[in-house]
Amino acid sequence: MKTLWKGFALGLVQCLLVLSISGKLLYDRSTCPRVWVRTGPYDPSLPIRGRYLALQLAPSPGDPYYTRTVYERVLFFVPEHALAFESERPQLWVEVTIPHKGPPRPIQLALRKDGRLEPIPIP
Repeated sequence: MKTLWKGFALGLVQCLLVLSISGKLLYDRSTCPRVWVRTGPYDPSLPIRGRYLALQLAPSPGDPYYTRTVYERVLFFVPEHALAFESERPQLWVEVTIPHKGPPRPIQLALRKDGRLEPIPIP
């Protein structure tokens, strides 16, 4: 019976670790600035495989948080089905959270149409 309780304790510690990371990310998203940044594609050299968009942030020099976002690269993970805009290669924008430390974190994607940003619904 003692081994069973050790297993439960280990499982509880692992759950608390995951929840603490999730809580930190949600806290950062609610308290840190969020900005829209124009992007350009880049080809990462990563050992992971999956469905993601590899984007390099390309802000204009006058944009807010220019120094924190220029030349930064982000990965935006998408569901298994193809997105409608992937074949067109339009001007893609990404909303990012600018944390106090570390790289920007992507939140959502958008396309520029008629001078407005229209978020892309991703299920």
